[in-house]
Amino acid sequence: MWCIPQSRLPVLPADLADVAAVELGCGSGYVSAWLARRGARPVGVDVSARQLAIAHRLQGEFGLRFPLVQADAERVPLGAGCADLVISEYGASVWCDPYSWVPEAARLLRPGGRLVFMAQSTLARMCIPEQGPATGRLVRDLFGLHRIVQHGTSGSQYQLFTLPHGGMDPAPGQVRPSGT
Repeated sequence: MWCIPQSRLPVLPADLADVAAVELGCGSGYVSAWLARRGARPVGVDVSARQLAIAHRLQGEFGLRFPLVQADAERVPLGAGCADLVISEYGASVWCDPYSWVPEAARLLRPGGRLVFMAQSTLARMCIPEQGPATGRLVRDLFGLHRIVQHGTSGSQYQLFTLPHGGMDPAPGQVRPSGT
């Protein structure tokens, strides 16, 4: 979006040799595959059995193997302190409540571990109407972004989560409860 090359703003740490990683909301597992090819030991976590089936098929197609776990990123059945790196590339960081998945990611991380996540920018989310692409106008209130219910074309509903910039930094040791 901002045309900053990966070399200037790297998503992944430079040295991934033997790094224990957990990808939350792994989908087809392509970020976990990148990690595995660079020497990390990833575990892909996704709530969707269909996405995990695709990830498993792609593992076979590309000769990669890493564990795939079907679970909600807000409640991951892995032990505390099991990861050096927790990453979410538009997975848990968009589809799960940040007041739940971020503390869960922190639980998974070892001391000194790293949480890396990507999500749509707050400004972009404020410019996306109920239906259609982003516009050049603000259509949402900055402080109403935590949980946005969207309506799909088939009449289904889904939730997206975004926090305004100041909402991402609660007081030390404090985690805001869901629904606030």
